[in-house]
Amino acid sequence: MMSCLLTVETIFVEVLKRGDMYLEQTISLTISEPSPELRYIGWLRNCYEEVWTKLLWTIENGKPVVQLQALTTAMKLMAEEGKAPIEPIGEFEYYFPLHRLKLILMTLLSPEKNQTNLITRFQEMTGYMDALYYTWKCLPSLTPKKQPQEIYIHNLLELIHKLQLPTEKDHKNPDNVVELLCGSYKNGFKWDQVSAKKALNKIWGCIMHWELTPQLHKQLLVVLLERVMPHLEKPVLLTDFLMDSLDADGPIGLLALQGVFLLVTKHNLEYPNIFTKLYSMFEPEIFHTKYKARLFYLSDLFLSSTHLPETLVAAFAKRLSRLTLVAPPEDILIILLFVGNLLLRHPGLKRLIDHPQGGEVMSNEAIGEGAGDPFLMEERDPLLSNALLSSLWEIRALQLHILPSIATAARFIRDPLPSVEYDMASALERTGGHIFDRELKSKVQDIMFTFERPSTMALPRGERLLQYWQLTTTMH
Repeated sequence: MMSCLLTVETIFVEVLKRGDMYLEQTISLTISEPSPELRYIGWLRNCYEEVWTKLLWTIENGKPVVQLQALTTAMKLMAEEGKAPIEPIGEFEYYFPLHRLKLILMTLLSPEKNQTNLITRFQEMTGYMDALYYTWKCLPSLTPKKQPQEIYIHNLLELIHKLQLPTEKDHKNPDNVVELLCGSYKNGFKWDQVSAKKALNKIWGCIMHWELTPQLHKQLLVVLLERVMPHLEKPVLLTDFLMDSLDADGPIGLLALQGVFLLVTKHNLEYPNIFTKLYSMFEPEIFHTKYKARLFYLSDLFLSSTHLPETLVAAFAKRLSRLTLVAPPEDILIILLFVGNLLLRHPGLKRLIDHPQGGEVMSNEAIGEGAGDPFLMEERDPLLSNALLSSLWEIRALQLHILPSIATAARFIRDPLPSVEYDMASALERTGGHIFDRELKSKVQDIMFTFERPSTMALPRGERLLQYWQLTTTMH
C-alpha cells in the first residue's frame, strides 16, 4: 500500500507540473465530438478525482502508518495543485485549492476516531503561512453550533492547539522569513489578521456552548490559555465560565485560576474572593497533579504585592509550611523558596520564625508534635486561620530532614534573609520531571554489560547451568 501511495504521488505531481490536466473554460456554440486531447484531459482529471477519493478514505480507515503516508501524499498533491492550477485563474493571481484543504480537515475532524497522530502530521503543513491562513478560514464552516460527539470535540481542540495565530508584529518583522505552500507573495497572497481572528472567535463562540466531560473541559482550558485567549475580542465574556471552572477540583480548577489571573491583570476584572479560592487549592492532593508548577508560579504572582494584609499572607506562609510535612522532596524545596519570598515582601512576618503565641518559643517536643499550635488548617478562610498566632515550626523541623538538600534549604529561617527574592520560575524548571530526566541520563551511562558475546552454540564459560548439565549427562 505504501508503494502504491508513493507511486500515485510521483505520477500526479509530475502531471500537475507539466500542466497535462489544465483545461481552458471555453464556450462552444456548436455541438461536436470532443477532440482526443480533450478526452485525454478529461480522463486524467477523472483519475485525479478518483485518487483524491481513495486518499481521503485511506486517511480515515487505513492502518496508522498508511494513514500518515496518505495524508502526506494528499498535502503534496494539494501544494502542487496550488502552484499549477488545473483551472484558469489569471496570470498574477494567487490560488489555493481550498476545496482540497476542506476535505482533508473534514477527515481530521472525524466524529468517530481519535486523529491526534494525523493532526500532528498536519501541523507540519501549517508552518506555511497560506496553509495556516486558509485552515483558519475553513474551520468555522466545519464547527457545528449544535452539540457534536466527544471525539469530534477532542479532534477539534487538538487541531486548534496545534495551530498558531501570528500577531501583527510577526508580519511586520523584517527578519521573519515567510514561506508559502502555494506560489509566492508576488502572486498576491496577503495575510488578513482581522479575518483570521474573526474566524477564531466564531469557532470559540460555538465551542463555549457545548457540554464537556471533565477530560474535555481540561483540554479546552489548556487550549484556551495557550492558544486562544490572547486573540479573543471580548475575553471578559469568559468570566462566568472560568468562575464555574474554579469550583472544580484538580487540574480544571488550576487551569481556570490561570485564566482568572489573566483577566484580573490584563482586563481589570474584580474578583474579591480570589485569594480565598487560591488558599483552598493548597491541599496535599496538589502534589500529585500535572499542573502543580502552574499553581506555585501563579500564587507567587498573586502574592507579589506588598500591600496585601499581613494576616492573609501569613495564612499562606503557614499553610505552605504545613504542607511540607507531606510534600515530595522536590516540592518541599519550591515551598521553602516561596515562603522565603513571602517573608522578604512582608518583614512583619518574621515574628512567625520563632515567636508563636505571646512571643513564647515552642519546645522541641511541641515542634515535633505540633502541639498547642493555634493555626486552623481546616479553616477555608485565610483571614480566620489564626496564622499570625502561630509559628513556622514545620520549617524548623525540616532542618532535621534526612535529605541534606532539604535540611540545608530549611536553615534559611535562622540566617539573615537575602535582599533579593528567589526566582520561582527558574526554580520550577529545575525540579520535577527535569530532575528525573537529568538523573536518568546520568544513570544510563553507568550501565555495565555483564554477559559474554556468544561465539558458538555452547554456553559461556563460568555459566552455572553447565554444572547441572554435566551432572545430568553423567547420571544417564
